[in-house]
Amino acid sequence: MAGEAAAISPERPGSRVLSRLRRRFATQPWAAAAEMAARLGYMARGVVYLSVGLIALLAAAGLAPRPADTLDALKAWARWPPGVALLWLTGLGLYGFAGWRALQSLFDADRQGSGAKAAASRLGQAISGLIYGSLAVSVFGLIDTLHDLRHAEVEKTSDRVATVMAWPLGPKLVIALGLFILACGAGNAVRAFVDNFGSTLKCQPNVTRWACNLARVGYFGRGVAMMPVGFFMLRAGWHQRAAEARDVGSALWALHSQVFGDGVLALVALGVAAFGAFAFVEAWYRPIRPEAALQD
Repeated sequence: MAGEAAAISPERPGSRVLSRLRRRFATQPWAAAAEMAARLGYMARGVVYLSVGLIALLAAAGLAPRPADTLDALKAWARWPPGVALLWLTGLGLYGFAGWRALQSLFDADRQGSGAKAAASRLGQAISGLIYGSLAVSVFGLIDTLHDLRHAEVEKTSDRVATVMAWPLGPKLVIALGLFILACGAGNAVRAFVDNFGSTLKCQPNVTRWACNLARVGYFGRGVAMMPVGFFMLRAGWHQRAAEARDVGSALWALHSQVFGDGVLALVALGVAAFGAFAFVEAWYRPIRPEAALQD
C-alpha cells in the first residue's frame, strides 16, 4: 500500500504542480514565470467562457434578458468589489495566454513538428494568441471605464466590422473572416468526436476520462456557438452592411427565436460553460514547458 501511495502522490495536483514550480524557480526562474503566466492564462480563458455560458444559460431559463457578449459577461463581474480584482487577473491572464500561444506557434514549444497537421495547429495557435491578446486589451479598456460604468461605451461588433468594411477590399475581408469563423466552429465540433484530449494532460486515468468527456462537450458547444457568429459575419460582408454582424451574445440569441430555441440555447450554453471548465483542467494538468521553445 505504501508503494501505491508513493506512486499516486506525485499525481496529486498540490504536490506535483506546486513542488515543480518551486524547483523551477530555483533553477530556471524565467521558465517558471512563463509557466505560471500560461497557467493563469488558461484559467482566464476559463473565466471568459464560463461567464458567457452561464449568462446564456440564465437567458435560456428566462432569468437574464439575453445572452451576453464576452465583454458584457465580464462587465457583470465588475458590479461587486471582488469582481474588479477578477477583471485584473483575467486581463493579465489573457496576456499570459497570448504569450504562451506565441511560444507554441512561433517556437513550437509543444514540439509538434513540421508536418501539415502541425503547421495548421500552430497557425491556429497564432490566431488564438492574437484574439486573446486583443481581448486582454479590451478587458483593461473596460477596467479604465469602471469609474463611470453605467455610461461606459464598449465598441460594438458592428462598429468594428464597419471599420474593416471601409478598408480596401473590406467586404471581402469580412466575408473571409466569416468563412474562417465558420470553419473554426466546424473544426471545434469535429474535434469533439475525433480528438484525444487526454493526450495533452498528465493526470491519473480516472481524471483523464472525465476531463475528456468534459472537453468533448465543451468543444462541441463552442463549435456550435461559433457557427451563427460566422454566418452573420459572412452575411454582413456579402451584403456590405456592417449592422448585420453579430457578437456572440446576439448570435446565440438568434437561436432563441428558432423552434425549440430555449432548449438549443441551453444545450449550447452548457457546452460553452463546459469549455470554460475544461480550461481550468488544462491550467492544472497540462504539461507546460516554455524552455522547450529555446531547444534545438
